[in-house]
Amino acid sequence: MSEKCLELKNVCKSFHDFTLNNISFTLPQGYIMGLVGPNGAGKTTTIQLILNMLEKDTGEILVFGKDHVVSEKELKQDIGTVFDNIFYMDSWTVKDTEKAVSIFYNDWRHDIFTDMLKRFDLPQNKKVGELSRGMQMKLMLACAFSHNAKLLMLDEPTSGLDPVTRDELLEILQDYIKDGERSVLFSTHITSDLEQVADYITFINQGNLIFTGSMEDLLDSYRFVKGRPQDLTPEIEKNIVGLRKTDIGFEGLVGTKDMAQCRHCILDTPTIDDIVICISKGGVKK
Repeated sequence: MSEKCLELKNVCKSFHDFTLNNISFTLPQGYIMGLVGPNGAGKTTTIQLILNMLEKDTGEILVFGKDHVVSEKELKQDIGTVFDNIFYMDSWTVKDTEKAVSIFYNDWRHDIFTDMLKRFDLPQNKKVGELSRGMQMKLMLACAFSHNAKLLMLDEPTSGLDPVTRDELLEILQDYIKDGERSVLFSTHITSDLEQVADYITFINQGNLIFTGSMEDLLDSYRFVKGRPQDLTPEIEKNIVGLRKTDIGFEGLVGTKDMAQCRHCILDTPTIDDIVICISKGGVKK
C-alpha cells in the first residue's frame, strides 16, 4: 500500500454564496489524481485550502502526513504549484523570474530550470509580459519542476497550451512520478488529458464530493445510454442522469446497476466528460 501523499478529511469552507462541503479524498504517493468538475464547482478553492491560501472552516488537511498549517513552511519546500493565472511581474525577464523564485527554495536546481526552458523553447531574456498565455504557463511549469518538489499541484495547467505542448507535458508528468515518490494533483477542464495520465479521479460539483477513487472505478460506475423515443419507459427515465430528449431519441447517463432495464438501448462506456456534463446537468440518481 502506497504512503499517503495528500489527505483531506471532511474539509469545509463557506462563503456568502458558496459552500465547499465535507470534501474528503486521499492521493497515494506515486500517482496522478485528476480533480474535475464544472466551473464554480470548488476545484480552485480546494487547491487554495490545501496550500493554506484560504483558511478552512472545519476538517483536516495532511500533506505527507503532516498538518498543512502547522508544518506549512517545511511542506511548501516540497510542493510545486501552477495556477491558471501567472503571478510573476510582467517586467521580469525569464532569467529574472528564476532569480526571484529560486530564493524561496532550499533545493533549487538551475540545471533542471535550464533544461525545461530548452524543452519549452522559452527565451531567457524575454519579459514575462511579452510572453503568450501558453508561454507564461510553460514558465510556471519550468519553475514548478525546478526545486525537486514531491507534490505537484496544477490548476488548469494545459488551458493555454497547444496540443503538441499539452502532450509533451503529459509525458513529463508520467516521467515525473516514475520513481514512485512523487505525486500530482491535476485540476483541468480538458478531461481527455486525464484519461491519458490519471490514476485517480476526484469529482466535485456545486461544492459537494460526487466521487473519489480510481479512474477505472469511475468509468465502470456508469454507462452512456442512447435510445429511440419509444424505448424511454418511465422506469428508465427515472434512473437517467442528465437526460436529453429530442424528436428522434434520447441520451444520458445510467448507473451500471440499472443497465438491465435498458436492454433495448445502446450502452457505451462513458468518457469523463460525459459523466461530468450529465451529472452537472441532472444531479445524481441514487
